[in-house]
Amino acid sequence: MSADGNRSLAETLLEEHRRLDELFGGFLAAGQSGAVEPARASIEAFDAELRRHTAFEEERIYSRPAGPHPLAPHPGESEEDRRTRELLLEHVQIRELSQMILRALTEKQDLAAARALAGNLARRWDAHTTREEREVFGGLKS
Repeated sequence: MSADGNRSLAETLLEEHRRLDELFGGFLAAGQSGAVEPARASIEAFDAELRRHTAFEEERIYSRPAGPHPLAPHPGESEEDRRTRELLLEHVQIRELSQMILRALTEKQDLAAARALAGNLARRWDAHTTREEREVFGGLKS
């Protein structure tokens, strides 16, 4: 069954990636304006959607590796397990950066700090979504 009854899971996730791109772009634009509140509201919307999206992916397409340290490399792990572990770790890193930006704006109203972190988040988000779309989404079943 598809994610919404009409589209495949891959199509749904691709659409969500583009929506997150738009939300992050809104934050970048707001940050350029120099006004803290619009930037805070924009990154808050991105962060909430990012957390919902990554939880959905982790529930629907990734199975968390077993063990006491599931995101650490394991000797003899399969190529698929390595890729899954790396993508899950990327989820953690991206969520943490998003949260750091949100905290900078919420707790300190520090737009300069938020903008300084934004480039790192943009690079990681772009690399992650490119990899997922290339290596994972093509192999998904509805």
